[in-house]
Amino acid sequence: MTARPETSEAHAPELDLPITEVLAFENEWRRHAGAKEEAIRTVFGLSAARYYQLLNVVIDSPEAVRQDPMLVGYLQRARDARTNARATRTFTSTPRSHESIE
Repeated sequence: MTARPETSEAHAPELDLPITEVLAFENEWRRHAGAKEEAIRTVFGLSAARYYQLLNVVIDSPEAVRQDPMLVGYLQRARDARTNARATRTFTSTPRSHESIE
């Protein structure tokens, strides 16, 4: 994304994205299914991976919580659920058969 001139709009630390813009985008995509990755490239000019890295910073910022506490809480819970699901998949192994080879 190209650098934007500084405005009075709140930005997350080390981000070039206004918090309000990110929250508005997430609020819209929470309600509608679609090609979100393509919309991320179009709206923000970022890869989906980079956008989600920045989104994690945004939803941990006190400014985002002040702007939309319900949405931020929802996004944090969704992130935590994905993290827990990933950890469960990573650390759970399937039982192996202990057949001896004769």
